[in-house]
Amino acid sequence: MFDIGFSELLVIAVVALLVIGPERLPKVARTAGHLFGRLQRYVNDVKADIQREMELDELRKLRSQFEDAARSVQDSVHEVDKEVRAVGDDLDKAVAGATADPAAAETGALPPPSGAPADGPKTEAKV
Repeated sequence: MFDIGFSELLVIAVVALLVIGPERLPKVARTAGHLFGRLQRYVNDVKADIQREMELDELRKLRSQFEDAARSVQDSVHEVDKEVRAVGDDLDKAVAGATADPAAAETGALPPPSGAPADGPKTEAKV
């Protein structure tokens, strides 16, 4: 935390002994130790809070990226669905037009229905 060597601590202890006196020095040292411990706990709590906030911010960013990706996938699925429906509607219209206009089928505009032969009407042989 601080760059304090042993010689500096020794000087601080001698000055404290001279200023405070030998009777009150143990009580002051004990109180200073308690205050220093509280200060360390407070600093650690603040560090932990800052770390948690940073992690929450990263999680929020990740969540927004995930939601954007999900939205883009959903939009592309909707576009494909619209295209498939449009093709289906076109096929329905083509089938409805073919069944409504049988003359076009006779002229060869459309292939014959699947049940009819390709070479014309079926004639029965007399026995």
